[in-house]
Amino acid sequence: MNSTPIVSFNDARLAFGDRVLWDELNLQVRPGEFIAVLGPNGSGKTSFINTMLGTTTLNSGSVHIAGEPVRRGSDLVGLIPQQRPFGDNVPLRARDLVALGVDGTRWGVRLSRRAIRTRVAELLELVGATGYADRVVSELSGGEQQRLRAAQALAGEPKVLLCDEPLLSLDLHHQQAISQVIHRQAADRQAAVIFVTHEINPILPFVDRVLYLAGGRFHLGTVDEVMRSEVLSELYQAPVKVLRVDGQIIVVAGQPSLDDCGPHTHHHGANRAEQEGR
Repeated sequence: MNSTPIVSFNDARLAFGDRVLWDELNLQVRPGEFIAVLGPNGSGKTSFINTMLGTTTLNSGSVHIAGEPVRRGSDLVGLIPQQRPFGDNVPLRARDLVALGVDGTRWGVRLSRRAIRTRVAELLELVGATGYADRVVSELSGGEQQRLRAAQALAGEPKVLLCDEPLLSLDLHHQQAISQVIHRQAADRQAAVIFVTHEINPILPFVDRVLYLAGGRFHLGTVDEVMRSEVLSELYQAPVKVLRVDGQIIVVAGQPSLDDCGPHTHHHGANRAEQEGR
């Protein structure tokens, strides 16, 4: 694995008003590394993604991609967003949607139609979507649509692949399929993967390190270093138990009185920080 960081956070601080999401965050992500970002709603996971997209500005410190300050629209960065259904009136076929990722934002000399068709076919095969390439996207299942979003994100062969809860609302089969596609980018293309999720188990075999955000604090390390009862209890400032059952990690509240940032409320509520990008 290349030891030169492709993503660097240096003494980074982000806050919305009086609510601090994190402070003094130092993180270097190498090409080919798979980072899982975990934490409850409102802890700043999506805001973390947005700082690398250039759509959210740090209060202090810096974030660099390939040694340069973050900028919007960088072709070094790809994004797989959360799964959201397309409207019923979207007339695009699956292959048309992927084609937008291949040539829809290209400046200068345009690709030939043949080159676009060839690249689209490659991407559809990569994500396992060839079989429904000519179907209208609004008729596809959530998992099928999410494969197309992955194909769009991979079209430019990004050096940094940001994944904002791409498995949300997907069944186990589609979770595994999308996770495998994303992992191949890290393994085969040496892309850094930063994967925001509520549930680590579908990606557990691929994760190199975990960044866990909670209550304005964070902990960074390997899965074994972070996913421990004492570490999460310290982050939440309340008892938390981490259990391992049949190779799966289960995080549970140690007592019913855990406050709203506790692990049993990960999917509940929304505060100002979450509304402004989580």
